[in-house]
Amino acid sequence: MNTTTYFQAINPTTNESLEKQFKNTSIEELNDAVAKATLAFASYRKKDKETIANFLEQIAEEIINLGDELITVCNQETGLPVGRLQGERGRTVNQLKLFASVVREGSWVDARIDTAITDRVPLPKSDIRHILIPLGPVAVFGASNFPLAFSTAGGDTASALASGCPVIVKGHEAHPHTSALIADAILKAVATCNMPEGVFTLLQGNTRSLGEALVKHKDIKAVGFTGSFNGGKALFDYANQRPEPIPVFAEMGSTNPVFILPGALKEKAAIIAEGLVTSIAMGVGQFCTSPGISFIENGSGIEQFYQTLKQKVTNTDSGTMLTPSIKIAYERGLTKLQTVQEVEEIAVGIEEVAVNNSTVRLFKTTVENYQREAFLAEENFGPSSIIIESNSKEQILEAARNLQGHLTATIFGTDEDFENYSELFDILELKVGRVLVNGYPTGVEVCHSMVHGGPFPATTASNSTSVGTGAIKRFVRPVCFQDFPHSKLPKALQNDNPLSLFRIVNGTITNDKIE
Repeated sequence: MNTTTYFQAINPTTNESLEKQFKNTSIEELNDAVAKATLAFASYRKKDKETIANFLEQIAEEIINLGDELITVCNQETGLPVGRLQGERGRTVNQLKLFASVVREGSWVDARIDTAITDRVPLPKSDIRHILIPLGPVAVFGASNFPLAFSTAGGDTASALASGCPVIVKGHEAHPHTSALIADAILKAVATCNMPEGVFTLLQGNTRSLGEALVKHKDIKAVGFTGSFNGGKALFDYANQRPEPIPVFAEMGSTNPVFILPGALKEKAAIIAEGLVTSIAMGVGQFCTSPGISFIENGSGIEQFYQTLKQKVTNTDSGTMLTPSIKIAYERGLTKLQTVQEVEEIAVGIEEVAVNNSTVRLFKTTVENYQREAFLAEENFGPSSIIIESNSKEQILEAARNLQGHLTATIFGTDEDFENYSELFDILELKVGRVLVNGYPTGVEVCHSMVHGGPFPATTASNSTSVGTGAIKRFVRPVCFQDFPHSKLPKALQNDNPLSLFRIVNGTITNDKIE
């Protein structure tokens, strides 16, 4: 009996199914992919840094070689504007090249050497050397809102491959053709660079059972995920129910609180309000760093702040959401929000009768009501936001103390504000992965110092980042070699430092040889 099933993507601008069909991956195919990845790991983890760096750069080149077809297909599957997708392709390519540079330089392996002291009394000191090594096959789940930069060849895949781990991607069911094109590009790079079969595999499917089976497979050693809280928490639970629990690096929901302090409100009310609406509406609110709540104090400038907010919102166009299900969830959240007492809708954007379009909506309430109604702190993925009014510094600080984990927090203030509210900085650094000052959170820079993460429930691993070169350290573990034969040591730990790495040698950072 043939049990093969197929699925199709939906064009969100028309609600019509796209012509191309994709086969749901079977459990047998999943098992085969993991077996090949496990076999590939044995040789891939031993590849020298130049080989892996060249591989990452070749993937980037093959993605560019896809040309306009990638952008056209991705636009059909997501409804995202062509310009946005071209920019996202650039980000995807650039982060692959950035990880290549990190691998080529090599010091990320955190080599540490404490040489022996044979004549130490009362006991000799052993020779002990430390390095980071890859975990093994990694499962990566593609994101709906970033079909390129957080999906098949996105940051999770790039950082896992850079660390020496094979990758199995569960493509997002909303953009399977996009995923397939990118997967073909990666496999061309695999062939060109003579990488082992199984170092990369794409699994397609629109069932939750496929993702569950992937995470529960005994040979998967870590998971990368970007998406909803419910989805990330489910994968986290699967991973921790295994006989051998594994780490899950899940980036989930966040309302990214904004704090507008009195001096800034007085001096720049209109400027801040205009930028805030732009940030809320960007990408139809479908960024994980969209500002969902903003705290202000009643005082000078508040009338101008609200006037500008309303003008900007009422002149803001609606936009197409990524999928019908995301639109439904957003509308459901709005309906629930509108039933909460003491919440007032103060502005609505331009409403268009178009399939899967959503409109910017702005609400306000008091800080007291916010503290009473737990629902107000939850993310509603889409272009809505809540202004929360307070009457004192103490109320602002108390609200900050009661925050759960978020990806970002933003402070708008003057120098005087920063002195008067210095405690706010101390509070927020414990609540989020990134604190911004006088800027908007919907701008994640891919660089060495970026942190895109935060305490639970923003992520399941507050000690990590999913963006920036620090992401490479999610998929490794430390191991040390004690009194090892020098010929058996990894090159990164050998006395003559053949890789020219910066290392910690007897407590000093150096790239010198050990004489």
